[in-house]
Amino acid sequence: MNHELSRDGRARRRLAAALLLGPCAGGPARAGAQIEEPLADSVRSALSAAIANSAPPRPVFTDMDSRLAYLRWLGEMSTRLKRRKPENMTRVEFLETLWYESTRAGLEPALVLGLVQVESGFRKYAISAAGARGYMQVMPFWARLIGDGDSARLFHMQTNLRFGCVILRHYLDVERGDLFLALGRYNGSRGRAEYPNAVFGARKAWEYRAERA
Repeated sequence: MNHELSRDGRARRRLAAALLLGPCAGGPARAGAQIEEPLADSVRSALSAAIANSAPPRPVFTDMDSRLAYLRWLGEMSTRLKRRKPENMTRVEFLETLWYESTRAGLEPALVLGLVQVESGFRKYAISAAGARGYMQVMPFWARLIGDGDSARLFHMQTNLRFGCVILRHYLDVERGDLFLALGRYNGSRGRAEYPNAVFGARKAWEYRAERA
């Protein structure tokens, strides 16, 4: 219990430092800014429902092979991420949550890992010059459009990853499956190649081929 309280205290201090120092805390975030666009009522309702489901990031597998494949992925990604997130418990929790949220949104985990790398450098409390927040650099207006209005919650790991994955899925649907354009829209630079190419390049470091028996 004391250990958990200590961790919570450190987290609060890191958040306070990030808010005081702004986008330069730990290095500038590379995010652009998702552009606020009018949403049809049906789209807003669907996105709100996707955000509101608070199921914990615990995958359920129908067979042992799928579970073993997931555990192998988790072990490999944990090794690759260790330099950026040295604390084992924090690293594993992040990867478990990212896998859950990306898979839930129908996105490739390697793509989301690449996006997080480009957007925030895996920094939980990153803030861009445009005000985007957290791992996936979500703009605060999304909390008002499809959340409960509390933009501070975008610094919560699962909340941030859920918003980011749901928003990217939305943009991918809007762009009819064109990932290049969807990534550009996510970054607020639709049609320009720099950001999508950076994410595609970063994704290569997180690609994983499951072992076959």
